[in-house]
Amino acid sequence: MGKKILVLGGQGSGKSTQAKMLAASLGLPHIAMGQLFREKSKGEGTEAGEIREALEAGNLVPDQVVTKILNERINKNDCKNGFVLDGYPRNYAQLEGLPRDITHAFFIKVPDNIAIKRLIERGRHDDSLDVITRRFEVFHTDTEPLLTYFRQGKILEEIDGLGTIEEVHQDIIARLQNEPNK
Repeated sequence: MGKKILVLGGQGSGKSTQAKMLAASLGLPHIAMGQLFREKSKGEGTEAGEIREALEAGNLVPDQVVTKILNERINKNDCKNGFVLDGYPRNYAQLEGLPRDITHAFFIKVPDNIAIKRLIERGRHDDSLDVITRRFEVFHTDTEPLLTYFRQGKILEEIDGLGTIEEVHQDIIARLQNEPNK
């Protein structure tokens, strides 16, 4: 059976970098919800407008839009043997849209002050301090409680995100290789 992996973490935790590296190591597609949203937000129509509005304010994209975009992507042929999903789910409502057969959830832990420093250094145009602060509030309120759900499902691995990019990657790979066959 293919691996269906979630990589979770707050803004600036390095989750996208790790998800990308993990996908490359495993030969699976990397599905970055943030990137999909940024691409869709450039389009026309109500959906693009809703996405644009949410991104600019640092809020979550409406759940029904997120679920639709995710399902369009994971139903493509390249995902039939698994995928690495980055930046989803962000709240309990989005759990509904999550495939039931997720095999692993990695949570990359980084203290907020370190993550904020990383984001400011990254300097993306949508990374103003107000927006960053708002995203952290949303993360702690909406996303962190999901960790309990994945912990209860016995698929959650907490990863220390303070090492080098390579150290964090090796930690994730080691945990994938050390698991008993399910």
